[in-house]
Amino acid sequence: MTEGNFVDYVKIFAASGNGGSGSSHLHREKYVAKGGPDGGDGGRGGHIIVRGDENMWTLIHLKFKTHIRAEHGGSGSKNRSTGKSGDDQYIDVPLGTIVRDAETDEILFEITENGQETILVEGGMGGLGNWHFKSSTNQTPRYKQPGIPGAEGWFRLELKILADVGLVGFPNAGKSTLLSVLTSAKPKIADYPFTTLKPNLGIVKYRDFQSFVMADIPGIIEGAAEGKGLGHRFLRHIERNSLLLFMVSADSLDINNEYKILLNELKKHNPELLDKERILAISKCDLLDEELKKEIKKTLPKTIPHLFISSVAQINLDQLKDLIWKKLNE
Repeated sequence: MTEGNFVDYVKIFAASGNGGSGSSHLHREKYVAKGGPDGGDGGRGGHIIVRGDENMWTLIHLKFKTHIRAEHGGSGSKNRSTGKSGDDQYIDVPLGTIVRDAETDEILFEITENGQETILVEGGMGGLGNWHFKSSTNQTPRYKQPGIPGAEGWFRLELKILADVGLVGFPNAGKSTLLSVLTSAKPKIADYPFTTLKPNLGIVKYRDFQSFVMADIPGIIEGAAEGKGLGHRFLRHIERNSLLLFMVSADSLDINNEYKILLNELKKHNPELLDKERILAISKCDLLDEELKKEIKKTLPKTIPHLFISSVAQINLDQLKDLIWKKLNE
């Protein structure tokens, strides 16, 4: 998936259908002069329904279709015939999509399962026909109920990507390069910060035809939790990853301190992120000799497993996949 095709935020206007009007028909036949009321009910207006689709990875299909309207219900007719219900409108979204009220910012619901359907805006109920109002004191009522109008509003859809492994690191830590080497994804790669502006996904093939999904998330900078850099736009994606692969470049002045800064930004954004499994990868290790590696190892945190890797020189990549697979299946 190219970066330009990945859309993780859209604002839409959704309007359900109006309910159809009831009928005030009076029954008439050749030999039945006064058959009484037989007006049918109006049909229900169409719902707007959000539906999960495991084959989708982006909200790009909604980027240029921001107004979604359902069909109105049909009017009732004679012989107590109910009007046609309006067709529902379905909004298919990737798994991990959160739906918010655009005005209040309240989270309405989340879509996490394939085929999950949740009504976003209910269609209006159809009005009752005049036969409902017949009584001993009113044998021929000539009134009916109008249909109930549908509802409408602005909503915000946000995608938190569902991936097994999320790459966490400062800009230019080598995250995109690793993704391009381990998967068939083609993220933008360059030697300047913030090359990656939107998350990229790739499927890593493992032994015995197994696989797992890896997400390259735009680089963190200090203060990201307060909105600096790309701020909350990317931090929310980390919440859905099963395992976090922290990447720190071997040419960093202080690898341990850089790891602590990354960890602190995640903690400020959402303390629950610290409960996830973590692996530390020191990238671009082809720049180091064995003596430097030994010196760096002494400074690394003892609480998480670590590996020296190089995507370009293909160093320890199989060992990294083995470690990831082990952590994912513990």
